[in-house]
Order: sequence, then structure tokens, then C-alpha cells
Amino acid sequence: MDENKTAKGLILGFVTGGIVGAAIALLYAPKPGRELRNDIRLKKDELLDDTSEYLQIAKTKATDLINEGRRKSEELISDAKKKAGTLIDDANSILNDAKEKATTTIGTTKEKIANESDRVKDAFKAGLDAFNQEKSKKS
Repeated sequence: MDENKTAKGLILGFVTGGIVGAAIALLYAPKPGRELRNDIRLKKDELLDDTSEYLQIAKTKATDLINEGRRKSEELISDAKKKAGTLIDDANSILNDAKEKATTTIGTTKEKIANESDRVKDAFKAGLDAFNQEKSKKS
């Protein structure tokens, strides 16, 4: 947007400078009135043609810049989407690995607890049986 304003300002400066310069040159030139008016008319037409040409060039450049900006923004959006997709895939992979490890750890822990529980029960039962035997010996 700033380049567009700069281009317009530059063109306006060229046109204004051309008109003022041409007017001063024609006014100080030693010519009769009819020739002077004819020269002014020719210069005016010439300046209008130049202005039209500069405006067309500015429009073309502005269009090119806008299209380039759109293309680059589309590329940036596409790259961002790809990177976001990769990050999501990586996060899902890490989460799945963590779930698998947690499931494996929970299963192993349950087995260990069950085994230890059985051992404690067996030891308690053996202790109780020994106590009952000793008690019946004394009676």
C-alpha cells in the first residue's frame, strides 16, 4: 500500500514538474503568441501521454506486487499447515507411545502385585497353620 502511494506521489511530482518546467520554458522563449499557444498545447498533449504511460506502468507494477504478495502468503500458509500437521502427528505418536508404555507398566505392576499378594497370603496361611499346630500340641 505504501509503494502504491509512493508511486502516485512520484508520478504526480513528475507531471507537476514537467508542467511547471514547460510553462516556464515556453513563457521565456522569444516566440509570438500563436506559436507559444501551439507549443503549450503540444507540450500539454505530450505530458498527458507521458502521464498515461506512467500510470499504466504503475498499475502494472502494483498488480504484479499484489499478485506476488498473494503467492507468498499462500506459500506461507501452506508451509504453516504442513508444519502444524507434522507437529500434530509427532504429538500423537508420542502420546501413543506413552499410552503403550503406561499400559505395559500397569499390566506388569498388576502381575507383580498379584504375585506378591499370593505370596503374602501363602505366608500368612503357613503362619496360621503353624500357630494352630502349636496350639493343638499344647492342648
